[in-house]
Amino acid sequence: MTPSILIAGVGNIFLGDDAFGVEVARALRARSLPDGVVVVDYGIRGFDLAYALLDPWEAVVIVDALSRGGAPGTLYTLDPQLDNLKDAPPSESMINPHGMDPMRVLQLAFSIGTIGARVMVVGCEPKDFGDELQGRMGLSNIVQSSIDGAVEMVETIVRQIFASSNMCQV
Repeated sequence: MTPSILIAGVGNIFLGDDAFGVEVARALRARSLPDGVVVVDYGIRGFDLAYALLDPWEAVVIVDALSRGGAPGTLYTLDPQLDNLKDAPPSESMINPHGMDPMRVLQLAFSIGTIGARVMVVGCEPKDFGDELQGRMGLSNIVQSSIDGAVEMVETIVRQIFASSNMCQV
């Protein structure tokens, strides 16, 4: 059986480097990916992603800008502890129709059903999100230069999933 993998790009295109996941999704759609790999630009549609997480995927890779204190442009791969999120009570601040935090989306998905997929997050340390009042269109140069590396990270994850499923590699 071919693995089913969802690559979910998230972010707000009006807030500078927050659009990182959206841009990685765009770059991945231009690549030749194996059957069973679906790339979706969720933008700020957290509800849509929460419901998609409940589908029977083998794996989900969420791509987003992640502030973790590193140098701008630093790439990260995270393997979130879903058991901790599953047991956390939903909070009122969890739902924001104009923004999306992947961990809150995972909490929302757990509050409405079961996530059966392995979930990973590929992120990039942002430089800035633009002016506080007006935001900014487009990624900073340092984050833009990280797109190719993030695409390679996602493709490596996909290859590992296919290898562990004894399927053909990318």
